[in-house]
Amino acid sequence: MTALAPSGLAAGLLRCRTDLIFHQAAYAAAKLGIADLLERGLHATAELARELRVNEDALYRTLRALASQGVFVESAPHTFANSQLSQYLRTDVPGSVRPLFIYWGTEFYYRSLGGILHSIETGEPARAKLLGTSEWEYMRNHPELAQVFDDAMTNNSNLTGPGIAAAYDFSAWESIIDVGGGNGILLSHILREHKHMRGVLADQAHVLARARQRGYLGGELASRASMQECDFFREVPQGCRAYLMKSVIHDWDDEKSRQILINCRRTMPTNGVLLLVEWSLSEPNSPSIGKLMDLLMLVLTGGKERTIGEYRQLLASTGFQLCNVAPTPSEYTIIEALPV
Repeated sequence: MTALAPSGLAAGLLRCRTDLIFHQAAYAAAKLGIADLLERGLHATAELARELRVNEDALYRTLRALASQGVFVESAPHTFANSQLSQYLRTDVPGSVRPLFIYWGTEFYYRSLGGILHSIETGEPARAKLLGTSEWEYMRNHPELAQVFDDAMTNNSNLTGPGIAAAYDFSAWESIIDVGGGNGILLSHILREHKHMRGVLADQAHVLARARQRGYLGGELASRASMQECDFFREVPQGCRAYLMKSVIHDWDDEKSRQILINCRRTMPTNGVLLLVEWSLSEPNSPSIGKLMDLLMLVLTGGKERTIGEYRQLLASTGFQLCNVAPTPSEYTIIEALPV
């Protein structure tokens, strides 16, 4: 039987393979800090290989492949420079995505996706099977990985935070508590955008310790920002009108999500508001980052992305009425719900 030549559509599907290869090559370049070394003046592959103590030929082939996709430029034989794209793999430039690429290449993320069939067959997260424990327990036992994860989540919040802060009138609620807010990056953007608000960062003690080290809520924000320990499965702190959670509910199944939302409802004043920042899901058959993130949640956490209708039902079952959905410049949406 004669093999069929790939059509244009089939070729597009086959590109998934090359996208995977590109992803891992970019991860390797980010992990090795190639863009930073090029900026320091090391350009020849031999120099880079000596500095990094890696195989020169393998490094050249990796950089050559990335340069073919616009990441780095082969300016002379076996000699490279940064391109416009690779600038974003540097460590200390505005908009850097280096922490995200490093995280995406870890066992915590990339290797877990290799177990997607296990998740489809069982409905259970493949990461738990791979790691042999919950992700949070695994990170407690692997502090280097916890730092990589923390850097990546901070990086993501820094990229999306300004757009989220400007997409909704947070100041209408006067005070806001960011429940499970990590290092406080998003809260810092909201407080900078809305000058007369005060905010509280609520998270577990070890997370708040890192947040204090990071200092995103210090300086000019110190007089309007505070921190409070919180385990949202047990209790959510009082004292604010707006309760914000970004990328929290999508980590959990419906049962655990209800537990978190009930705790918010129990604490919230009658004139308060719940604000969920989550991925939006497009219409059927339309491109959607949210739908791909839904698979990621299936594999990594056992959580899920939800449609607006599903959020409406989930919120109604915990004493909230969904009132408004505000788009942001990214595919995140801000879901506004009032207590009933």
